Amino acid sequence: MSANSLNNIIEQARLARGYTQEQIAHAIGVSRPTYVNIESGKKELTVRQAKSLSSMLRISMDDILGVADGTSVFSDVLKSTEKYKQIILNSLKFGANEDGKITKTKLAKLVYLADFIWYYLNSSPMSGMTYRKLPRGPVADVYFRALDELEEDGTIIREPKGKAILFSLIEKEAPVSRLSDDELSLIEKIGKAWSDKSTDDIVNFTHEQLPWQICRDGEVVPYGLITQEEPERVYGTIQL
Repeated sequence: MSANSLNNIIEQARLARGYTQEQIAHAIGVSRPTYVNIESGKKELTVRQAKSLSSMLRISMDDILGVADGTSVFSDVLKSTEKYKQIILNSLKFGANEDGKITKTKLAKLVYLADFIWYYLNSSPMSGMTYRKLPRGPVADVYFRALDELEEDGTIIREPKGKAILFSLIEKEAPVSRLSDDELSLIEKIGKAWSDKSTDDIVNFTHEQLPWQICRDGEVVPYGLITQEEPERVYGTIQL
């Protein structure tokens, strides 16, 4: 693959995901000028940098390393969305209070932790969804739409309570067909660790992390930022 083809693939994928050059540079551990040279084909990627780009931009390693036919291989959007919904449902199952209910904000935080802790452990996100910095923390762009669709499908119930919105599962079990055993195990551990904590507790915890602190309001949050944290600031009280 030519340098120009590689340049086009990386640049187009970055723009499609909403990342700036500065954000990608920070996430893969290089300066912005160095990343600009990488994106323009003037500097080669290390294998570690290529893996990080592959995970963040959701393009194949073959594309990045120049082995493919010049066309970018983006992940299947439908399959990714269905997996993301299963992450939501299982986070609700394991992270809800004893009454089976959870606030919309707390649920969003559990899903965020599943994605970003998985990235911390495996250098790839669990869902690959794009997260942005919102007032209550990093939230995936599709989160609110996914909740609406799950409610319309009759999978979850929405219940207003004061200023909060609570969700609960209609069935006791949640689908797991798109989750690996290890992914499901991590979701369960995260949920149980936070199930008896308040919404404010988990919001404050995620606000102490670099993905929240470094990004500006409304900006895409790179997964790679979490790898620069100390383990205790990633896991909290979660026992892995």
